[in-house]
Amino acid sequence: MIITHVIGGLGNQMFQYAAGRALSLERRQPLRLDISGYRGYKLHDGFELHGIFECPAAVATEEEVQSILGWQSPAAIRRVILRPYLAFIRKGGLVVEPHFHYWPGIKNAPDDCYLAGYWQSEKYFQEVASVIRTDFTFKSPLTGLNAVLADKINNVNAVSIHVRRGDYVSNPKNVARYGSCTEDYYQAAVRYISESVKKPFYFIFSDDISWVKDHFKIDLPCQYVDHNSGNESHNDMRLMSLCRHHIIANSTFGWWAAWL
Repeated sequence: MIITHVIGGLGNQMFQYAAGRALSLERRQPLRLDISGYRGYKLHDGFELHGIFECPAAVATEEEVQSILGWQSPAAIRRVILRPYLAFIRKGGLVVEPHFHYWPGIKNAPDDCYLAGYWQSEKYFQEVASVIRTDFTFKSPLTGLNAVLADKINNVNAVSIHVRRGDYVSNPKNVARYGSCTEDYYQAAVRYISESVKKPFYFIFSDDISWVKDHFKIDLPCQYVDHNSGNESHNDMRLMSLCRHHIIANSTFGWWAAWL
């Protein structure tokens, strides 16, 4: 079987799932999801794939992880041997992403393997894009204000703007590693869209919408989407995916909204 390690927020989970799903289809092997990393995990909203999407892959059992990784299966050991300089002691089917851009080495993974990485490239699954889109079908119908907003989005030349803040501005390590898109970036993107499409209407989404209302204003038809939070945050992705054009942050959440 193919087991993929799933961790992080919804966008990261989707990339990890998609890479594993593509490999499992290529090898005609079942896919399992190792979500053990969410024990005690306090960031984002935990493991969300099965609650939001029609993803068919089951959660891996400890025995299934053990069957592939052997002595490498304990989380404490894996955290150590994932370090690049210890690659030489990894055994069996442990397949570790070596960097953050597309890695063709995944094609050499054995049929029984455990994928450890973020796999943030469409190249890992573009050959089975139609399957991935089906797997990422939202389970529940839109209701209430989300249904009203979806109807509005479908009746204008909708442009989503996604502003990612959260741990990108509160966590010093993330600030140093990722940073956040500047106001100049967004203003330049709005000018570009406004010059390129007819009668754009902007829908603005963020995990810190109150800050965005105070600091990011555009003198164009727009609406701030401020009613989805916590366990309902995924509805922002769903509404964004209905838009025709996208201005995204350096965020997997916004990337997937545009791709869907």
